[in-house]
Amino acid sequence: MQVTINGKEEKLFGNPPEVGEQLPKFKLESAESEKVKTADIVGRITLISTVPDIDTPVCSVETRRFNQEADKYPDARFLTISNNTIEQQKDWCAAQGVENLQLLSDESLSFGYAMKLYMPNFGALARTIFIVDQTGKIVYRQIVPEITDEPDYQDALSALEKLAKRIDD
Repeated sequence: MQVTINGKEEKLFGNPPEVGEQLPKFKLESAESEKVKTADIVGRITLISTVPDIDTPVCSVETRRFNQEADKYPDARFLTISNNTIEQQKDWCAAQGVENLQLLSDESLSFGYAMKLYMPNFGALARTIFIVDQTGKIVYRQIVPEITDEPDYQDALSALEKLAKRIDD
């Protein structure tokens, strides 16, 4: 699969999982230097957004936006994943006042390779949004075609709302 960066084609490590598939096994690191595995995510509706570099303008805007939206979905967990170090992520969260979502580091590239979202030539994750249900099944996938563009927030949040309503009914 390919995406573009400023119009230049960039290959992903492979083909990211499709809607209906289970999350693959991976390990991430939290701000508290704790390992977060796939099994730790399963059990709750989760919106996972991946960004290439939290210290860039578009990634920063995207993460702040999801931080603001998280309050509206008390039954869902919001995660943002980047290849930044946990120190870079902690500094960014402190500077931005981000408290409603969890920023996780994929410095080890476990997530990027497992989800096929790593761009080897660029050295970072693609910009994506995945929503998984409580069983770890992917129910929504958005791979932003141009890395420098923001995702379609409304489309992702509408999918999250539909999933939350199904569970409430």
